[in-house]
Amino acid sequence: MEKPTEAEEMAEEEAQPKNSLLFPLLPFSESFQQSKTTGPQWLCNTSFTTDLSVVNEALSSGHNLNIDLVEHEEGKGETEEEKGAHKRSSHELLESSESDSASEDRQRRDKKKTKKQKKRRKGLLEEGTTYAIGSRKSGVRAWTNSESKISKDYYFDSRGDRDNLAFGCLYRMDLAHYKLINSAKQSGIDFQAMRRQKEESLLDKENDIDALDSKIKSSGRYWSSRYAALEHHKTFKRIRFVAPQKPAIVNGDFVPLLDLQTPHEGVDVGSLNRTFAVEESWEDEVYQKTRDFNKMTRECPHDEKVWLDFAEFQDRVASMQKQKGARVQTLEKKISILEKATELNPDNEQLLLSLLKAYQSRDSTDVLIDRWEKILMQHSGSYKLWREFLQVFKGEFSRFKVSEIRKMYSHAIQALSASCIKQYRQVNHAAKLPVMDPTRPDQVLAELELGLVDIFLSLCRFEWQSGYHELATALFQAEIEYSLFSPSLLLTEQSKQRLFEHFWNSSEHRIGEDGALGWSTWLEKEEENRQRIIREESSRENEQVGWTGWFKPTYTREGNSVSPDVAEIDNAINKDSEEELEVADTKQEDDTEALMKMLGIDVNAEGDEEVKDTSTWTRWSEEELSRDCNQWLPVHASSGGSLPSDGAADGEGDEQISRVILYEDVSEFLFSLGSGEARLSLVFQFIDFFGGKTSQWVCTNSSSWTEQILSLDRLPDSISEDLRRVYDVLTRTQSSGSTFSLESLLENPSDESSRRTNMIKFVRNAALLCLKSIPGNYILQESVLVAEELSQSRMNSSSGSVTPCRSLAKCLLKSDRQDLLLCGVYARREAVFGNIDHARKVFDMALSSIDVLPLDIQSKGPLLYFWYAEAELANSSESSSLRAVHILSCLGSGVKYTPFKCQASSLQLLRAHQGFKERIRTLRSRWAHGAIDDPSIAIICSAALFEGLTTGWAVGIEVLEQAFSMVLPERRSQSYPLEFLFDYYVSMLQKHLKQSKLAKLWDAVLQGLQIYPSNPKLLETLVEVGHRYTVSNRLRWIFDDFCHKKPSVVVTLFALSFEISRWGLQHRIHGLFERALENNELRHSVILWRCYIAYEISIARNPSAAKRVFFRAIHACPWSKRLWLDGFTRLTSVLTAKELSDLQEVMRDKEINLRTDIYEILLQDEIKS
Repeated sequence: MEKPTEAEEMAEEEAQPKNSLLFPLLPFSESFQQSKTTGPQWLCNTSFTTDLSVVNEALSSGHNLNIDLVEHEEGKGETEEEKGAHKRSSHELLESSESDSASEDRQRRDKKKTKKQKKRRKGLLEEGTTYAIGSRKSGVRAWTNSESKISKDYYFDSRGDRDNLAFGCLYRMDLAHYKLINSAKQSGIDFQAMRRQKEESLLDKENDIDALDSKIKSSGRYWSSRYAALEHHKTFKRIRFVAPQKPAIVNGDFVPLLDLQTPHEGVDVGSLNRTFAVEESWEDEVYQKTRDFNKMTRECPHDEKVWLDFAEFQDRVASMQKQKGARVQTLEKKISILEKATELNPDNEQLLLSLLKAYQSRDSTDVLIDRWEKILMQHSGSYKLWREFLQVFKGEFSRFKVSEIRKMYSHAIQALSASCIKQYRQVNHAAKLPVMDPTRPDQVLAELELGLVDIFLSLCRFEWQSGYHELATALFQAEIEYSLFSPSLLLTEQSKQRLFEHFWNSSEHRIGEDGALGWSTWLEKEEENRQRIIREESSRENEQVGWTGWFKPTYTREGNSVSPDVAEIDNAINKDSEEELEVADTKQEDDTEALMKMLGIDVNAEGDEEVKDTSTWTRWSEEELSRDCNQWLPVHASSGGSLPSDGAADGEGDEQISRVILYEDVSEFLFSLGSGEARLSLVFQFIDFFGGKTSQWVCTNSSSWTEQILSLDRLPDSISEDLRRVYDVLTRTQSSGSTFSLESLLENPSDESSRRTNMIKFVRNAALLCLKSIPGNYILQESVLVAEELSQSRMNSSSGSVTPCRSLAKCLLKSDRQDLLLCGVYARREAVFGNIDHARKVFDMALSSIDVLPLDIQSKGPLLYFWYAEAELANSSESSSLRAVHILSCLGSGVKYTPFKCQASSLQLLRAHQGFKERIRTLRSRWAHGAIDDPSIAIICSAALFEGLTTGWAVGIEVLEQAFSMVLPERRSQSYPLEFLFDYYVSMLQKHLKQSKLAKLWDAVLQGLQIYPSNPKLLETLVEVGHRYTVSNRLRWIFDDFCHKKPSVVVTLFALSFEISRWGLQHRIHGLFERALENNELRHSVILWRCYIAYEISIARNPSAAKRVFFRAIHACPWSKRLWLDGFTRLTSVLTAKELSDLQEVMRDKEINLRTDIYEILLQDEIKS
């Protein structure tokens, strides 16, 4: 029989009915009825008995078209048998669920069919067509895009999906695949040829791009490890969109539109509507960036930002390198770049700091310290370098000793003090010259002295946290006496220190103590007493007859006027007394050893053999904390320099001796201050240090604020109040809020309240004395009155109708009746305690007499008006708003103030509107030159408040927004008055949220946090508004963004408070702690480590994790005695007695001050038993 020709076969095939591959076992003929009874059981479902010819006819044409395309692309090399097998296989069921008992012939056909299908599938994918052959979904009744409609849009599958039984999950071919863009087609690069050539840039075949691509086509999703390897490959090209270049500088009063008819170089005519698509790999980007940076550093070798960006780019390159050797090479390249930068710019502090940080990543500790010392020898007057060096030096656990750190602080203060003296001479030399340069010598001197004060405060915090409370207090007393109460005498620095030594060694009270007068007043009285004694002696000489000299030979131990007989008697007495003391000491030591042996305590035994119970160490730590709370004020040496050990027991005498601070202990840390800013900084930080309350006086972006927050070991009152309000907001809106707050994790010991009471009295005395040296400062005056209130009634406003600070305020006003701001501060305190009538009398009296005062005092009047209006609005009475409008209208119109009698007239309101506009117009020029002070801020706030009360709050908010436009953004970030103005702006938006939009408040808070990322008020508003009006994840994203870009202790504390108060997930809280403590600066924050340990113990209930965190903490902050003692008080369940004993030994080796001996606790236990 003749074989049919190819044309006959094609005609025969066209004559046959076209069957779809979707339903291979449904021929729709009589044979279907026969096979119905013999087919598999799962085909008996009613869904497979429906007439699906319509679907088959709709799909067969498209299917056959795809088959013809595939066969045409493959060529005519296919044999007739293969074509016949292809036709037969098109009607075969896929073997995804078939049993293993198939015949050998069927298996042979299946293998051939699979091979051909793979070949056809590869051709279809290369052509970009959709591969729809061999679909296994034979039970589908209709496709979604089919024109045919079925009676029901759904049906119940009572049998279930057998693929789930076969594969245990969804079949991989049923899932959508992820395919990257074909970079070879876009760029014209043949990656197949690159693979065959095996260039060095490509790695082995496992990481080859095309090899990976072919595997991913068959198996793999976009999140698979193979795609990740492809994405991170350094030769993988990405498309980057580049915007058209804009003109760099536009001259003229307007910005001209880009001419579409004249395209710029490299930009198409339609470049305004589209951007460039640049395709480059990571290697190309590194090459291009390096070339650009090299060009910029050659053209601008003194541009600090270019060098820093070049060095930062090396960090980005290192982050993309997996091999350690490659990262080391990149680090070496970064160091060489910074070395070249410092060679060209030897006085640039930022470049030096970046270079030293790069050295820290490579060099050992000893080599790094040597490098620091060499650079500090060349730049001894840089307080920024000293501050960084001291932070690095303190954090080295292996080299840490308190005495060594103290010595480094001494070197830093002496070097900076010498630089200040040198700068002070330059200021005096240029005093007669009209210098208008913004970096004139007096400003440089003020900045240098502020840095010196910050270094001194860091020393005091270090001494306090190391356990040397008396020394820290004595340092504050000595420096304030030395700088603020120095005698008005023209003395050299050496003569001044000798005179101060005489004062320190005397029995005179020092600043903060009861009866303290100050060094200069004491010296004046001493001089008066000396003159009085001289006059009395001279009068006696005139009355007596005969010779009487002014000098009478007296019996002394060191002079030559002592006769030999007296000297021999004195020596004999001294020998007898020394022998008696030695015998007494020997007897006492024998008695002590005998007593301890009787109690069962062996003195020569080692510590781990003596203490076998962890509860003993717990009681020891509690006693140590109690003594720390009570012993913080230094003890005076008696007159003549002898120590106060007379009549006291030996233990008490030794304890008193250790608490005596001699002049030699503080003499190395004394320096003089000439600028008023540095003196105020010293006094305000002293008040904050000892628990006093002051208004915000420095910007939260300043180095003083950052250093203060970073060195905290407990929450300050200002931040505690903000965190407490956040906790109240979060728990008030939840039915099952957390019982833990961030403040409760760091509970103060029981003796903290008694120490706080004594400290407040100490602060009150010191601040009151400082008012004599710094008169007229309303922040200091307010601190004095608040300290008086705390010492009297602990801020209990309901205790009585009389304000506790009333008598002190009246006494201060008697000494200076023209002090307007003191009147305002006193009136505000009266209003806080509810005495609004008394406050009105004080305000009215001060404002009525303002016109007769000097002009410099009248310039402070806007503050008084603003405080009065705020006090009235806070009273919330019926006439409070009318009274506030009357007060503000007097300020705006410029008329003489009269007490409130009736509502302000329309004419007066109109004049006030115009007056405020004129005042703001005059402030514009002053602010442009940087003259921003508190009275000018009070004018802006008063104008906004007046417009809000009279016209509408939208107008008042607009006044504040216009004020921000008068200042450059870079100037706003370092100005506290402008930060206060922004806080007032946000508070006004929050107060009138119903009248304004939520989006405006939310945007304002986010904008403020971009400028002031560590502002507690803004963070509190962020949590409150975000918790009420947004989802929690949005707040988390914001916190994570700030913790990543601008990490700070304050942001981390608010993020933790938000999570802990809402029973946040543990992994989320752990992540916040770990990300914060990975930062090079935040890892030295004691309060973060203490919060982490307390969280693991109290909330997570994981003592083992707390133990690991504790050892990491003491390694990062070895100077914190409170951190060491947390291990004794919180971790006794996981630390053995031997480990606790070793910890105490390490504390002694590191020279942490310990006040309690473990033998005292053992003796107490023996006595009780």
